[in-house]
Amino acid sequence: MDPSKIKGEYLNGAYNELANLLGIEAVLKIYNTYRGQQLTLPVQLFSKDFIIRQIVEEYDGYNIKQLATKFGYSEKWIRKILKDHIDDISAKKKRKE
Repeated sequence: MDPSKIKGEYLNGAYNELANLLGIEAVLKIYNTYRGQQLTLPVQLFSKDFIIRQIVEEYDGYNIKQLATKFGYSEKWIRKILKDHIDDISAKKKRKE
């Protein structure tokens, strides 16, 4: 079927919502790839390893609250990540120099 002839209002439930968000062509790709399957999307978009690297890189000694807000974690978790990883990363940087 020609995507240019399909209107979002023709689509069923979640497909209609996705069409409004992403466009008809993207919905057709999703439909053709995943139809009949149930998809569950994680709350967190990024991997834990990536988040840890970002937290350590962006930490300036005073911004734990801002990092917690930015990445959606508690201040306690941010402190634990920094405690567990900042020494490891600092040591690796020194070895490279």
